[in-house]
Amino acid sequence: MILNLDKWLGESVAAIDAQGNQLTYGELRDFVERAKQQMPARSLLFLLVENNVGGIAWTIGNICAGNVPLILNAHLDDELYKNLYDLYMPPFVCVPDIMAEKFPYEIIISSYGYTLMKTGNNACPMHEDLSHLLPTSGSTGSPKLVRHKYENIEAAALNISTFFELKDKDRPLMVLPLYYTMGLSMVFSHFYVGATVLITKQSMTDRGFWQFIKEQRATSFTGVPYSFEILNLMRFFRVDLPDLTLLTQGGGRMPKELNLKFAEYCRDNGKKWIATYGQSECTARMAWLPPKWAVEKVGSIGIAVPNAELSLIDMDGNPITTPNTEGEMCYRGKNVTMGYARSREDLLMGDERHGFVRTGDLAYFDEDGCYYIVGRKGRFLKLFGMRVGLDESERIIKGKYPNLECACVGTDEKMLVYLTDEKYKEQVKEELVSRLKLVATSFEVRIIKEIPKNEAGKTLYAKLENK
Repeated sequence: MILNLDKWLGESVAAIDAQGNQLTYGELRDFVERAKQQMPARSLLFLLVENNVGGIAWTIGNICAGNVPLILNAHLDDELYKNLYDLYMPPFVCVPDIMAEKFPYEIIISSYGYTLMKTGNNACPMHEDLSHLLPTSGSTGSPKLVRHKYENIEAAALNISTFFELKDKDRPLMVLPLYYTMGLSMVFSHFYVGATVLITKQSMTDRGFWQFIKEQRATSFTGVPYSFEILNLMRFFRVDLPDLTLLTQGGGRMPKELNLKFAEYCRDNGKKWIATYGQSECTARMAWLPPKWAVEKVGSIGIAVPNAELSLIDMDGNPITTPNTEGEMCYRGKNVTMGYARSREDLLMGDERHGFVRTGDLAYFDEDGCYYIVGRKGRFLKLFGMRVGLDESERIIKGKYPNLECACVGTDEKMLVYLTDEKYKEQVKEELVSRLKLVATSFEVRIIKEIPKNEAGKTLYAKLENK
């Protein structure tokens, strides 16, 4: 059985949620066997999950049973759900019990707070290696899905559990959604070592959230940049959490000042701070910054995860071997997924990537082999003949005004700079003119109420086009 699930004692607890529900490894193995009986072998199902024990049971149970779940947000917009449903026509749908009445399907069974239903759609031919599907980063309603295989799950679990040095006594706090690649990878890696996942859908600003951490003696916390912004506002550094010994960050670039604040806090309080980098296309983690460099190399994504390789190529596809030379970052490892699906028919396709992917990120490495992301391929404008990086422009603004929300888009005619505070409008333009050595007409500053972001805290640049 994948993830070593057959190795752990039946009474050992696999997951606990904030509602007080528990799932043992024995119960999970039993549920795998039941899942094999509830649907024909290799069934496609839409699995709409929340962060609770039932969500974990149905997700891991069906993957291990050989079915192929598309893991979605239980509260996905109705129109987005319909678009996906019409495109992929799943034979089965599984949702939280409380939501079942809104779906006009035949109920098969209810278990662990979820209801499995039969839609009447025909079986869907799928590749034998396909294990599960996840929405692409940025839009959970996108018809473009990432196709994972069983080898990806095993590789990710091994890699992550190795560099985090996970043990069966670990009790990680999981606030990231199950349908988010980094959240799901937390389950993979901790089940791989027989640990107990503490899962919650509570807001980090709720008193119950902090009570759950303390009562369950959470040993680690994984978050995206936005998670740590909230912790900072909640005066996290004053809270006594002696059991919490590991803080890990992924899900995009974190402001350097905030990154350093957490790195120094962990260094000074006997905890580990590990920044990571990854993509859904590579089953989450691809790089990690060892704690010994957390302060010294703050802002770096570090080195490749175990059993994998990072590299750079130039514009002509030639390898870059010289430190401090920018190029497109590439990744090789067994956790690289099979490719994308854009239609039902694509679920039958085999592996298109063969363990290698060009990430689309521009980066360089230093003399120690640690990588630094400098921008996204395509996130550039050519203003008055000068190549200008949009990500770099955002860093200039945030370097000058750390607490100001901003986002940069545009065309080769003009950069559009979105801010959330009117009083900085002229100062930001002046800073960009000064730093980028361009005339003021190169920039148009617009004020909006908030910068659109997804649940991982990443800016949704496409949504700025109509603002």
